[in-house]
Amino acid sequence: MAKLHFSEDELAGRRMRAAQRMAARSLDAVLLFKQESMFYLTGYDTTGYSLFQCMILLADGSTVLVTRSADREQAFHTSVIPDVRIWVDRGGANPAHDVVAVLEEKGIRGGKVGVEMHAWCLTAQRWKLVEGALEGFAAHEDATDLIQGLRLIKSPAELDYVRKAGQLADAALQALHEAIEPGVDEGHLYAVMMNAIFEGGGDYPASRAIIGSGEGALLVRYFTGREKVGAQDQVQLEFGAAYRHYHACIMRTVLTGVAGARHKQMHAAGVEALAACQAAAVPGATYADIYDAHARVVDAHGLEDCRLNACGYSLSANMPPSWMEEPMIYPGNTTVIEPGMVIFMHMILIDATNRLTMCLAETGIMHADRFETVSSMPHDLVVK
Repeated sequence: MAKLHFSEDELAGRRMRAAQRMAARSLDAVLLFKQESMFYLTGYDTTGYSLFQCMILLADGSTVLVTRSADREQAFHTSVIPDVRIWVDRGGANPAHDVVAVLEEKGIRGGKVGVEMHAWCLTAQRWKLVEGALEGFAAHEDATDLIQGLRLIKSPAELDYVRKAGQLADAALQALHEAIEPGVDEGHLYAVMMNAIFEGGGDYPASRAIIGSGEGALLVRYFTGREKVGAQDQVQLEFGAAYRHYHACIMRTVLTGVAGARHKQMHAAGVEALAACQAAAVPGATYADIYDAHARVVDAHGLEDCRLNACGYSLSANMPPSWMEEPMIYPGNTTVIEPGMVIFMHMILIDATNRLTMCLAETGIMHADRFETVSSMPHDLVVK
């Protein structure tokens, strides 16, 4: 019996909606390479996508998984995939031939095949294998948006997982607030953060968390090496809590010592900008509208040079190496906001000249009449 996080009926409904989208594009099959798509349609849960694997979605909504022997039991234990084919590890192996052999078996020679091109495991080298195997066999086109478009609108069951992730993020941030003090090692902060998430039943996040003090606070990417928090310092916190792979991300800057006027100005701008972005997030508006609200407020505070060129993105059930996914919040993004979307909005301000930063961010769910934040943590400036 597979260990599923959704009912078989919900998973079947997702596959049928995917099949309807395939029919609208006259696709006979879609080659899925994103682990997120496989999880969404069948429950299949693995880290084995670092190597070649492909799930074939057929026009009737049925699936065939082509993977390595190490993932055979993984597929049976976590998914409803009925047909698992193994490509054999050996010198000169070309698993794309195994994929096309399934397509041949299903009568798709001369048909039209969609390919999920934007996928971490489909490297340029592997794509050349797939492209070569399809040449002369079937026409193909990029179908990256086919499942991704479905995943943007979450079901009630998915949203329950997002809310649970929000609770875990709150617990981790509270633990960090209690642990931050002058002299504490950043490694200890990572430990209390992850301890709160794991003890709460959470999962590994899809991206590495960011905890940086001093000069490291100006960085918005993970980097190796640990420092100790200074007596007069700024501590950058950005992390995602995951539950059943569904993420709720959060971001804060905590100060030690005395809060200066510039930090206070930046914090006030971030609070106002986040409120403006959440107010701009209404069904029918676009992701660009959210960014415009962010820019308008930040610029009004005289901090135009401190803001980034994007201020958030969609979240779903995401797998490493990143919880970031399209659509992103940036100028000109015409993606229309719909109920059921989960959006992370980050107000990141970096004053490179004065070596100061101040950030505020949280995750929310779009409803027909409101934007529901899944975090209950206040937006107050925390000074330790």
